[in-house]
Amino acid sequence: MSVINWIINNVLTQAGIIIGLIAMLGLILQKKGLGAVVIGTFKTILGFYVLSAGSAVLVTTLTYFGVMFQAAFHTTGIVPSIEAVNGYATNNLGLGGQIALAFLGIFIVNILLARFTPWKYIFLTGQALLWMSTMTVVFGHAAGLRGAWLILAASLVGGFFCVAMPALAQPIVRRITGNDAIALGHFCTIGYMVEAGVAWLVRKRNVDKQPSTEDLKLPRSLEFLQDTYMSLAVVMIPLFLVVAAVAGPEPVAEDVGTMNYMMYAFLQSIQFVVGVYVLMAGVRLLLGEIVPAFRGISMKLVPDSKPALDCPVLFPYAPNAVVIGFITTTIGTLIAMVALPAVGFAVIVPGMLTNFFAGGTAGIFGNTVGGRRGAIIGGVVHGLFITLLPALLVTTFMNLGFPNLSATDVDTITAGLLFAYIVRPIMNAL
Repeated sequence: MSVINWIINNVLTQAGIIIGLIAMLGLILQKKGLGAVVIGTFKTILGFYVLSAGSAVLVTTLTYFGVMFQAAFHTTGIVPSIEAVNGYATNNLGLGGQIALAFLGIFIVNILLARFTPWKYIFLTGQALLWMSTMTVVFGHAAGLRGAWLILAASLVGGFFCVAMPALAQPIVRRITGNDAIALGHFCTIGYMVEAGVAWLVRKRNVDKQPSTEDLKLPRSLEFLQDTYMSLAVVMIPLFLVVAAVAGPEPVAEDVGTMNYMMYAFLQSIQFVVGVYVLMAGVRLLLGEIVPAFRGISMKLVPDSKPALDCPVLFPYAPNAVVIGFITTTIGTLIAMVALPAVGFAVIVPGMLTNFFAGGTAGIFGNTVGGRRGAIIGGVVHGLFITLLPALLVTTFMNLGFPNLSATDVDTITAGLLFAYIVRPIMNAL
């Protein structure tokens, strides 16, 4: 078990290393020379970590924004955290070993399904696999499964989601990217499809092309806003400043130090734009290397397979839709935070990280299917949906005797609820 844990902690959960090894394998299978293999592998890893560096900057600024937001609008309740679920399962339930084995099982089932079924997707977002193994093991255990049966069931369900979710999203991903080279490997896919469905319902009828968020016509004096980063700054700087002004200096006084808190908020908003800039650069570098390298795997090991990558790989295709998706999803989560407790659900505090990464990706889906109208209306519904599922999860957790816990990624929540509402009644009947 210690060897497996070492492999998981040092290799399989290190997404940059996995993607680098995948690229190296693909280049070797194409019989590239040593120099091409080394360069391709290194640049793939470099691209991933540039992307991660951008994400880290965004996480820092959005964490700050979340603290200020909660203070400004007095939002209190349960903050969904899959990390907390994992910690509870490991420390209180003693399921750490089963989660580790299920992680490996999910990866193996994914490869087998990609090799022998029409769903040719290899899920390469390592951390997401860990969260999926956590949820399937926790809820499988609560359903009454034990030992090898628990690991087998968690592996089969998790492996199924690894190919089914990219397959579900691929028709829209193909329209976003204009080709079939990559797939989406992010366990928020059901939420994206909810937004796409709403966008389809509210789209303009009898038009050849939906008005896109990326084709806004501006007066000459405002044409500078057609620059992605300028338009992002114009939206985010006022947003950060208004929230900081309402919250006051106290919530982040320790971090701000002697600096004026409004200036600190302004600098955080600039850091946000910097994070997006770095993230976009990493995405372009990564895609430039992983797609041609993956060709070797798709030709030799898993014919016609596609790499399923994390959601930021779609951001460069519709940056305006990312911003609109973030804002409208946040509005939806705020509405749900107020509305759901009125019908008996727990109060779920909006998570800014989820709202940005999942909301931004959902905005791209909404725009692709229903244009601006789809991105805006679909985004609000997406915010409602991604709050409803964590609220359902809290209720389910409490019915199973767990403390007030919840998670964010809707696909992992769905997998857990499958165990709670389908497997558990079957186990009880046996």
